[in-house]
Amino acid sequence: AEAGADVIQYRDKACRTTRDYMDIAARVISGANQFGAQCIVNDRADVATATEAAGVHLGSNDLNPRLARRIVGPHAQIGATANSLEQVLALSGAPIDYIGVGPIYGTTSKANPAPPVGLDMLKTITAASTVPIIAIGGIEPRNIPALMEAGAHGVAVLSAVTCAKDPVAATNRFSQAMDLWLKGGR
Repeated sequence: AEAGADVIQYRDKACRTTRDYMDIAARVISGANQFGAQCIVNDRADVATATEAAGVHLGSNDLNPRLARRIVGPHAQIGATANSLEQVLALSGAPIDYIGVGPIYGTTSKANPAPPVGLDMLKTITAASTVPIIAIGGIEPRNIPALMEAGAHGVAVLSAVTCAKDPVAATNRFSQAMDLWLKGGR
């Protein structure tokens, strides 16, 4: 967040207890807020509500978005994951605020990832979606212009930051690339 990320997602597949998940989420939210960033909690609408996160991100095997909306309320953000045009279309009318689509270029952060979506399909998806699309999967700062020109509303990264020798510098490179694109310096 200090390096320019405007949204941080707390994602922890190894956390064993709800209490631990909530304690860590509260610290992540506090840290993100300190630098003006929002925090989205992955998978857990209950934890997002209890910790006053900005929202929850739901995978395809998580809560139904309508049930999640009842838990988090009308003002929290709800994101969903899709790996294909069909999954994006199936989310049409769901009470969500954005869809994370990917992997665009492939990913190393999942054991059994979906096949890469690619830029052409991303363009088709963004044209068909009723909510903003966040591109994810194998993204590097140099990809930002192509992704944004394909209609993405933004990008989400994991490995490119968490596996970097200097995560702050890596985040800063993404932030600078996005700022440059937004200023028309494609």
